Amino acid sequence: MVEKRIDFDNPWKEAISLYFRPFMKFFFPQIEGEIDWERGYEFLDQEFQQVVREAETGKAYTDKLVKVWLANGTEIWVLVHIEVQSQAQEEFPERMYVYNYRIYDRYRKPVVSLAILADERETWRPDRYREELWGWYVEMGFPTIKLLDYRERMGELEESNNPFAVIVAAHLTTQETRTDGTGRYEGKLRIAKSLYRRGYSRRDIMELFRLIDWMVNLPEAAEEEFKKEIQHFEEENQMPYVTSVERLARQEGLSQGIAEGIIQNGREVILDVLEVRFQEVPTEVIQKINQIEDPTLLKTILREAIALGSVEQFVGYLQEIGF
Repeated sequence: MVEKRIDFDNPWKEAISLYFRPFMKFFFPQIEGEIDWERGYEFLDQEFQQVVREAETGKAYTDKLVKVWLANGTEIWVLVHIEVQSQAQEEFPERMYVYNYRIYDRYRKPVVSLAILADERETWRPDRYREELWGWYVEMGFPTIKLLDYRERMGELEESNNPFAVIVAAHLTTQETRTDGTGRYEGKLRIAKSLYRRGYSRRDIMELFRLIDWMVNLPEAAEEEFKKEIQHFEEENQMPYVTSVERLARQEGLSQGIAEGIIQNGREVILDVLEVRFQEVPTEVIQKINQIEDPTLLKTILREAIALGSVEQFVGYLQEIGF
């Protein structure tokens, strides 16, 4: 099997944006328990990119900067810096330190840096940065999670109803089957079918199916067989087919009816993302989204729905583009 370039970074970044609290609960449950979730949280992607440019440490991987508040009743707030490192990199601890300091220097607020090590090198487990000379030293430790440690817990992952159990299972399946086409096909099929017995809503099944489809790639012939198997499975269980409408349309050719379906699906996905992230979607936003007929524009708006930190910012973006 010839391995195509695997895109881990973007599915992870989108998954964290869609399911930030489950992410924290799955990997860092003690921290999750100390956050005041009723006050919400805010992704600071634009602010973080400015920090990255100033730091000039080279290529950035999957990283998120999130503003949250503590649950102890105080007025202070904490910036949580998250890195998902998909390749072993010796300068990674230094970059964690530089980003942490740059964020603190800009906001003068406590910064908690968290790392998910998603690489394939068992012995690479950085969890601190230290420099010292002549009695002077600076040191920063940071909590790390090594995804390889979940390899012996695949059964547990497939039973958990946390969305990140699905993401981790998909990630490991892709890594472990680089030269095993049959194994990857069976693994993707097993994970996809497991979505239906975890108690997810239809919306979550669609979102997670899309992320799995993105992360666990198959050769064209195997992908067609996988699609047929899922269709058969859903028909047997009287469930709606959830594979990406847009992707199928590209493969099978656009008719007017399919094009209309893509537009409608695009609107629904945008509104679903907004609802997952912000709970309530203003009526004016729903009305504006339902007026959009351009599939390309809908795709662009979807990216902004995932990236922007609040409903107010999203409303401002719609105004900027004329809606």
